Amino acid sequence: MMHAIVPPYLLARVAATQAPHMQNAARAAQATLAAPRGYTPGRSKLSFSVEGGDTLVAESVPAPDRTIFDAKNTETLPGTKVRSEDDAPVKDDAVDEAFDGLGTTFDFYAQAYRRDSIDGIGEPLLATVHYGTGYDNAFWNGERMVFGDGDGEVFTGFTNSITVIAHELTHGVTEHSGGLTYSGQSGALNESVSDVFGVLTDQYHLGQSADAATWLIGAGIFTAAVQGVALRSLKAPGTAYDDDVLGKDPQPAHMSGYVKTTDDNGGVHVNSGIPNHAFYLAATALGGNAWERAGLIWYRTVTGGTLSSRATFAQFADATLATATAEYGEKSEEVAAVRAGWVGVGVLKDVARA
Repeated sequence: MMHAIVPPYLLARVAATQAPHMQNAARAAQATLAAPRGYTPGRSKLSFSVEGGDTLVAESVPAPDRTIFDAKNTETLPGTKVRSEDDAPVKDDAVDEAFDGLGTTFDFYAQAYRRDSIDGIGEPLLATVHYGTGYDNAFWNGERMVFGDGDGEVFTGFTNSITVIAHELTHGVTEHSGGLTYSGQSGALNESVSDVFGVLTDQYHLGQSADAATWLIGAGIFTAAVQGVALRSLKAPGTAYDDDVLGKDPQPAHMSGYVKTTDDNGGVHVNSGIPNHAFYLAATALGGNAWERAGLIWYRTVTGGTLSSRATFAQFADATLATATAEYGEKSEEVAAVRAGWVGVGVLKDVARA
């Protein structure tokens, strides 16, 4: 299953617009929806045990191995190799931004969780830029990141957003950790995990505390013509955009708004707002750097090897509580914050009021 940052319902809105100033965008969205996107399963799905149940600790300092390719506005992968790990910048913004974004994401996982690349054992990081003509998406195809340039009317391009790059690469981390089936609630969790570590990578890179961060996914990929700040908000799902062409951000922040649908693999990009907000609530309750405690709990839950690939929201919530308990103790503030987060979005019941 190919994982893309822009959900199909959003592209469908753009494709259907009759606005005179958005006809290039409409054609680009139609072409994006119709474009073939093959999927290459990850080469391995391994989890390596070390101190505290974390992933493999390398004996030497992990270093990224990045290669960027240029599709030259075709839909043929991988394209022409244009920059490797030891090469200087090439003065193509998309190439250099992709290269830097892969490195930022690699550094986050290495420094925050001692993880050596996507698979934990140094997998090379591959990316292709300039995919298609006006292609309105970026995606992880199981093997590499692929970036379109956007249509210029709705989307500006996707390589300039750390949250987009980290989101997509995290799909690879999830795959190599056992996976979350890309359908229904487990699929929404799959998307949510990528959103969580997308914002955490950005926060780590910027040195932002939980209360100072924007908690946005895809900030900066819209043109000035769009009434919106990003694709999604973990802080306030449903508020990222409200635009004549795109419509209103449909994400719920609570189970009372859960969307039952067969579209988008059972609403994976919509209902991910619920676990997204649960993480936000837990992380901001704990304060400080969100990747250190809340992020560690989520990371170890996903990579620990015990999570069902078809986990429901409630099962994932229970798993995060078990992880927090094992890491910090049953009476800890971390356990209390994680529980309050899931209660706050209606996934778990408030035991005190039961």
